[in-house]
Amino acid sequence: MRRGNLVVAVLSIVLALLSYTQQVGAQSWPTKPLKFVVPYPPGGGTDVIARIMQEPLGQALGQQIIIDNRGGAGGSIGTDIVAKSPADGYTVLFTLSSHTINPAIYPKLAFDTEKDFLPVSLVASLPQILVSNPDFPAKTVKEIIDMAKAKPNTIAYASVGNGSPGHLAGAMMASAAGVTMTHIPYRGGGPAVTDVMAGQVPLLWVSIPAAANYVKAGKLRALAVSTVKRSPIFPDVPTIAELGFKDYEVDSWYAMFVPAKTPQAIIDTLYKATTKVLADPVVKEKLLGQGAEAVGSSPAQLGAIVKNEIVKWKQVAKDAAIKAE
Repeated sequence: MRRGNLVVAVLSIVLALLSYTQQVGAQSWPTKPLKFVVPYPPGGGTDVIARIMQEPLGQALGQQIIIDNRGGAGGSIGTDIVAKSPADGYTVLFTLSSHTINPAIYPKLAFDTEKDFLPVSLVASLPQILVSNPDFPAKTVKEIIDMAKAKPNTIAYASVGNGSPGHLAGAMMASAAGVTMTHIPYRGGGPAVTDVMAGQVPLLWVSIPAAANYVKAGKLRALAVSTVKRSPIFPDVPTIAELGFKDYEVDSWYAMFVPAKTPQAIIDTLYKATTKVLADPVVKEKLLGQGAEAVGSSPAQLGAIVKNEIVKWKQVAKDAAIKAE
């Protein structure tokens, strides 16, 4: 056998062995605990939904799931950690729909939202909710808009960070109403809720799980939700569209991603386990109790959502002049 042919034959054998090893490893996955990186602090909506999934999904996979909160930069810090993690399925990004918004408002991210991740599954969908400190004088969205018109740039609203659905919800409302409001980005829903209850910021756009218990306790006032349908746990709270903002909708979702090059067999195992958990009536009820709907999806469906929303939010950010502050 010629030397060149021998080299080719050896390389073919090595590649075949490598492929076989990867397949065997993927089939036996997982053999140790998984880490779910939540790119927001404890207490926010993403953290709440991740913790609802934590135990039942761990049971379905036969391994413990550890929640690792890495907040900051609108979710970009934790997201970058996952992008640079080994593609072995043991580090999973559990994130908010800001994943597709950030490319529209951050000129330079340390990762590529599409190329550096592979989709696993949607988990849940829910509205953003506009809440205020109970002592804030404006008791309705109309009163907020009237106040903003009378005193431009004097009303602030908080969100879980630049590029979050709450950031967009507030900016789109202000743009549609023709007023200017000041956006105050936080590192997550927990810290933002705390400051609004303390009166440091009057208004907050946030996912329902982060605010629900405080609204029910009277520590926050609910003013509106961002979806076209009212929330089942707050049926008396109007939608922004009902209040005269035509075509207004900001729908938040939570989903799981893994680093690029993660073996498909591992993704399939994680996806199937997630689908099983989301079909559990107990899990569904827990999600619904937070105002969230269990929605699930295939990896391909989530991939299509990411691709479409990146285009959508870039146009929205351009039209409403939304950018990271």
